[in-house]
Amino acid sequence: MANEKHGFVMMIRNEWWSEFQRHNREGKQVQSYVNVGEAPPKNTSKLFFYVVKPIGELAAHAEFIERKAGDAEEVWKEHGHESVLSSLEQYRDFLKNKRKVSFIRFKNLREANKPIPLNNLLMLLGLKRLSRRGFYVDKKTADRMVALMK
Repeated sequence: MANEKHGFVMMIRNEWWSEFQRHNREGKQVQSYVNVGEAPPKNTSKLFFYVVKPIGELAAHAEFIERKAGDAEEVWKEHGHESVLSSLEQYRDFLKNKRKVSFIRFKNLREANKPIPLNNLLMLLGLKRLSRRGFYVDKKTADRMVALMK
C-alpha cells in the first residue's frame, strides 16, 4: 500500500462516537462504521476518528480491517452486529431506502488520552478545514497524530 494512504481520518457524530466508546469498554474487539454508498476508505492501515461539532477533536485511532461494501441487506446480515445501530429497523431508518452501503470494519480502538482539538489538527495538517467525507494521511502524519494523542 502506498505510504500516502497509511491512515484515514473519518468524521463521526458524537452520538455514534459515544456508542463506539461504550462497545469498546464492553470489550467488543471488532466494530463497524456504517456509511451510505461506497464510502472511503477502501484500503488503508489505520483509522482516525474525528468527532464533529460540538466536540471538534481527533478522539481515537484503530486498525483498519476492511471496507465491506455492497447490498444493504446482505452486508447487514453479515456485519450488522458490529455496528452501533441496535436493530434492523434503526439501520433501515438510517439508510433512507438506499440500497448500497459500506461497513468500515476496524479493531483495537484506542481512545486518545489527549484528544487533538480542531485548531491543532488543522495546524498539524496544514489545512484550513477538514473534508466532510474524510481524508487520507501519510505514514509520517499518522504516526505523529498517534504520538500526540498518547
